[in-house]
Amino acid sequence: MQPLLWASILVASAVQVAADPSLTVRTKTGIFTGLHNSDFSAPAVGPLRFQPPKPLSPSSKHHDSTQFPPSCPQFVSGKPSFFNQATPYVLADNGNQNHSTGLTLQTSSEDCLKLSIWTPYGISHDAKLPVVFFMTGGGFKTGGVDVPAQIPSAWVNRTQEHIVVTINYRVNIFGYPNAAGLNNPNPAMLDQRLALEWVHENIAEFGGNPQAITMWGQSAGAISTDYHNYAFWDNPLVQGTFSQSGTAVKTLTSSDYAQSNFTFVAKHVGCDFADDSSKELECMQKVPMAKIENFVGQYTGSPGLTFGPIADEKFIFSDYPARAAAGKMSPRPAIFSDAANNDASLTSWPSSNVTEGPYQPTVDAGTLSGWVCPTANTSIIRAAANRITYRYQYAGVWPNQNPYKWMGAFHSSDLMMFFGTYFYNATHTSSQPSDAEIKTSQAMQDHLLAFMKDPKKGPAALGWHPYTYGGSVLRFGADGVPVQKVSGYDIDGPCFGNGTYNAFP
Repeated sequence: MQPLLWASILVASAVQVAADPSLTVRTKTGIFTGLHNSDFSAPAVGPLRFQPPKPLSPSSKHHDSTQFPPSCPQFVSGKPSFFNQATPYVLADNGNQNHSTGLTLQTSSEDCLKLSIWTPYGISHDAKLPVVFFMTGGGFKTGGVDVPAQIPSAWVNRTQEHIVVTINYRVNIFGYPNAAGLNNPNPAMLDQRLALEWVHENIAEFGGNPQAITMWGQSAGAISTDYHNYAFWDNPLVQGTFSQSGTAVKTLTSSDYAQSNFTFVAKHVGCDFADDSSKELECMQKVPMAKIENFVGQYTGSPGLTFGPIADEKFIFSDYPARAAAGKMSPRPAIFSDAANNDASLTSWPSSNVTEGPYQPTVDAGTLSGWVCPTANTSIIRAAANRITYRYQYAGVWPNQNPYKWMGAFHSSDLMMFFGTYFYNATHTSSQPSDAEIKTSQAMQDHLLAFMKDPKKGPAALGWHPYTYGGSVLRFGADGVPVQKVSGYDIDGPCFGNGTYNAFP
């Protein structure tokens, strides 16, 4: 097995990167040796805080990049949750910080607009490998490159046939400030786009094919991915997209059209200029980052403070079916997916009776209304617009990942299967992946790689055909079977009054 080119120092320990000139890549914005993180934007600090990202100027500066980039400003949860109690490896690495303080993530920084690249070792600049461009989830509040479950070294080592790029983008109030003094309430969307433009322009220097980029996001990243299908429909820069648990038709995170949340925070951190939005913004650009994050993270008043995507009718829209009907949707093929028990990890942590878990009918209802039905509606919208759509459902339940049966195929559990990080286990025992789990992971990786290589013909070669209502959907991992074909009625039917939803198929 060949070591990874850019992950070798921290993951494979196979080469001394700084001493190996073959690990140096020249891009238009600099020269990088031992690349983990490459800046794609000027730091969004000072007067650039809350503003759209600023592209880098051409440069010949040499960077020795051998550490993961810091995550963008965010806070750790202020209370116990499924993720920080059972699966902290799906959260941004916080060093030795307590998981439920509500305080600023100690490993975060405003100088965060960077990306990481993983490529097989020793590939030539003209290899033209397919590229997957990954955007993390986290409810538009957390996430980043440095998430243990999202380190793709094992996957790239296994295939030696593709490149993985993961990116940081601003989150919460820094990514979606929605301030009255701004022209763009959603600068995080432009962080994502600028990162994609950088990859499209520079990935050939790493052996990648700029004409074979697949945009992939999970949860908030999945919703963001589908936003891009509409915002940049006439210049997508990618040959396909993959929205893993989330679509653009899911309810918007923020409805603060009065722009009151930003002003509320500003007032409580010493920027009380409610009658002058310019002064309010200027003041907020000078407040220490941690002071802002700590206030938002520890605020427990009612109603709560929400900072997330809001319709601006320029990059994020209020009526996606209408845009699709008008032809303003990317023509590229797309994958949409859900986890069978998605909402199990999104309800309140059942600390009083963890062995029984949350009330399953409530979990089923949330999984259906919040995830399955938006995906079904997206499929219908895309079919009416004659867009190629592939569907899968993840239903794997594995002892090393699921210490309690009620967890099922929880939200984000299929991430580990693609990245090859399923050796993490929530029970902290010696439980090892089963042969069926390993084969399921490999089947999922193989199907995604086939899409990355050729989103029109690749999946069909593996028997994965475009979705039509009631047609075939792939189901990964159910009952230990790596991949099965099931009827779309089995999954989508309850959205249209046909049958009841079963989270444990």
